[in-house]
Amino acid sequence: MYRIVKKEPLNPTVTRMEIEAPYVAAKAEPGQFIILRVHEEGERIPLTVAGYDRQRGTVTIIFQIVGATTEQLNHLNEGDFLCDFVGPLGCKTKVEGLRKVCIVGGGVGCAIALPVAQKLHELGCSVTSVIGFRSKDLLILEKEFTEVSDRLFVMTDDGSYGRQGNVCVPLKEMLEGGESFDEVITIGPLIMMKFVVDTVRPTGIPCTVSMNPIMIDGTGMCGGCRLTLHRDGKRITEFACVNGPDFNGYEVDFDEAMSRGTMYRDFERHAYEETCNLFQKEAE
Repeated sequence: MYRIVKKEPLNPTVTRMEIEAPYVAAKAEPGQFIILRVHEEGERIPLTVAGYDRQRGTVTIIFQIVGATTEQLNHLNEGDFLCDFVGPLGCKTKVEGLRKVCIVGGGVGCAIALPVAQKLHELGCSVTSVIGFRSKDLLILEKEFTEVSDRLFVMTDDGSYGRQGNVCVPLKEMLEGGESFDEVITIGPLIMMKFVVDTVRPTGIPCTVSMNPIMIDGTGMCGGCRLTLHRDGKRITEFACVNGPDFNGYEVDFDEAMSRGTMYRDFERHAYEETCNLFQKEAE
């Protein structure tokens, strides 16, 4: 059993939790993920490691309340326990040798981008961060990004905070102005990452994306997280759980990934509504 040490709402739909999991904390690195179950009959869901404290033996997760399991998870409080908390899984983000990097995060994807930015900063890398949200109400982690970024651009779709526009706006301005980076690392909604890759493509600067497709076992056996990559004129299948979650953005078939990501939308919505109704009845 894994104790919830701390719980903190970051905005109305996003929550940060610190979980007591010393064996996971001892090995976790930026870019890796865990798979948890809220209770013994619960589904397995992957969540990227948003931070870790090796001395305290804790791992931080940040999740958006979008489905039945994240709704159940959000109803737990400090002192409660999770049934399973398995990891670290996947490959860590490659940051060694990078001297100047642009991190582009969107929405809750910023929770995944932050530990990467923190690690790069720790290694002495110059970090430019671009983070984007639909509105000010959904803003998260600005303070944390400020602490590890040489430059920080905050974008909102509606202009309610920072600068109005999407994350590609300042990125395109920097690149068209002649600025270069060793790498651009982008993490967020698939459509956002697709456009970031298209923005960077003309420069040839390496562009890494973090993929989070449907996942079940996290060990490459179920095949649920498969991705199609276009490499050297060939279509190649790899798995986000063992080959990723980081991939060369120029190779990813984003259209197929987006199509696969909507396969269970109706089922997930139904499960979420059932869970919400159950909690409402219990409250009554």
